[in-house]
Amino acid sequence: MKLAVFDFDSTLMDGETIDFLAQELGIKEKVVKITQEAMSGRLDFFESLTTRVGLLKGLDYQRAVDICANLPVMPGAFETVKALKEMGYKVVCFSGGFRIGTTPFKEKLGLDADFSNVLHHKEGKLTGLIGGEMMFGFSKGEMLERMQAVMGITAKDTLVVGDGANDVSMFHYADKRVAFCAHDILKKEANIIIDNKDLREILAHM
Repeated sequence: MKLAVFDFDSTLMDGETIDFLAQELGIKEKVVKITQEAMSGRLDFFESLTTRVGLLKGLDYQRAVDICANLPVMPGAFETVKALKEMGYKVVCFSGGFRIGTTPFKEKLGLDADFSNVLHHKEGKLTGLIGGEMMFGFSKGEMLERMQAVMGITAKDTLVVGDGANDVSMFHYADKRVAFCAHDILKKEANIIIDNKDLREILAHM
């Protein structure tokens, strides 16, 4: 058995989920700026996440669900997941984003599991609060280490793919480390760098 872990935003999905949600409230530019600072490593991930989610307070929850059901798939995602599964990989998604985004993709792409955060809502509106297993900069690495222990998988049989600073922690536990259209902070930790927006390019390195 082998394990492939993909980031969600700007990796399996073509864009940032929170930017699509912020656009609904007319605050996209404000949120994009914070997102870029966080993904480049200039802002603490937890602080940036809670700040950005706080700005979504009042958004209709069902509208958020509908937006997330129609997020764009990254070119090559379907083919890459299918090919990896044929090679014997379990394919999962780790996201500092939201379950209302990752779970529809799990179904679309045939992923084995998705790990992400939950947007709190009350009386049909987002409250600006969030909770979950991917809240911190170290979360992905910690979850990957746990999964490897449970599944009996080593770094040698682990592939990780991401684009931002909160993906660095999981790079420490994988021999194949793909920086996909990534920020410089992640490229420094990678041994496979892909700058073309097509996930199928990963397959040439398998």
